[in-house]
Amino acid sequence: MEFRLDAAVSFVATHARIIDRRRLQLLLDGGSTAGLLAALDAYRNPDGGYGWGLEPDQRSSTSQPVAAMHALEVLATIRDDSTRAVGICDWLGEHALPDGGTPFSLPRSDTQGSAPHWVGADTETSSLQMTAQLAAQAHRLARHHKDIADHPWLAGATSFCLDAINRIDAAPHPYELMFVFLFLDTVTGHDAEAERLLKRLRPLVSIEGPTSVAEAEGEVLQVLDFSPFPDTRSRRLLGEATITAELHRLASQQQPDGGWQVTFPSYSPAAALEWRGYATVQAVATLQGAATL
Repeated sequence: MEFRLDAAVSFVATHARIIDRRRLQLLLDGGSTAGLLAALDAYRNPDGGYGWGLEPDQRSSTSQPVAAMHALEVLATIRDDSTRAVGICDWLGEHALPDGGTPFSLPRSDTQGSAPHWVGADTETSSLQMTAQLAAQAHRLARHHKDIADHPWLAGATSFCLDAINRIDAAPHPYELMFVFLFLDTVTGHDAEAERLLKRLRPLVSIEGPTSVAEAEGEVLQVLDFSPFPDTRSRRLLGEATITAELHRLASQQQPDGGWQVTFPSYSPAAALEWRGYATVQAVATLQGAATL
């Protein structure tokens, strides 16, 4: 797909976080894996979890599930073989609830700069949205590392997700559906139930236009948000013509400054710019077909 790669590189160099600059460098020219891991380590806490605004709208310094997800995402991208991913799974196991799920957020006192949906998050109930995104990124790593595939936290989280998805009887929140799709894509290769669930939920993803998110005017999810990776079961279900059109749409949304926008409102100017850097790296990876399971 045609887009202005030089402009995207310039935008990230000018505006993005170090971790996203390192991600883009690694994606494009084989930049330093060690450099990316060093950038990721800046968000790590002594307890083995991650915080410090790795999720741009969640600014707490405390270790949080969503930050663990982003850390696993980075490690899955580079297929890191260090102990970092095992440490994250250990930390998640310490905070998993008896049903195997993970709360949307954990308690914290430093709420400054965090968006309301994080400040008021339920800290006591397992969240399918959170657990699915965590398990999805872990399963990406598990394809390459047996110690992740065999980790007891991942087994419990996977079981929780499959049980919860089986109970879906009405269209879930769009973000929950997005992460459910990502999770099911990562496990369809070795779980027949996951493939059945993906087929059952496929009609809930609109291919006629964006899916609106009710919380904010103009906030939408696109087809590629539900199916970001090539050569996956979800892409085959959605159809080649749909995916091709969506890739063209994504390329056309590059802004004059070289970056991509997000449609959701950010809680602060800093978070807005950080999200744009993250989104730009994701867009380049998707358009180049480099984002893989």
